[in-house]
Amino acid sequence: MSATGDDARAYALSLPETSEQFAWGMPTFRVAGKLFLTLPETETSMAARCPIGDRDELVVAEPDKFWIAAHEANNAWVRVRLAALDDRDELEAIIHDSWRQAAPQTLVDDPG
Repeated sequence: MSATGDDARAYALSLPETSEQFAWGMPTFRVAGKLFLTLPETETSMAARCPIGDRDELVVAEPDKFWIAAHEANNAWVRVRLAALDDRDELEAIIHDSWRQAAPQTLVDDPG
């Protein structure tokens, strides 16, 4: 699978209370107004919320897939190379996990 920005966008927008906004020169995605995903550069990568400890482990384990942008070093975000993802399930799992971290607890507990 070679994921694209369109794949990421479609899945992100399928999640409850998600909207797309253009900010900082790129598409951004928010749940209930809170940022959880961006599609920087030429939409060949995405930035997703990820606890710092988990993020650091991902980068060490799979540096061809995950990296940390210099300006996000102290923040709970990880960059993901879309073409490096194994399959659609992996893309969706990363986006869904990021969404869950930003969504109000009531929405996470009852997403439907």
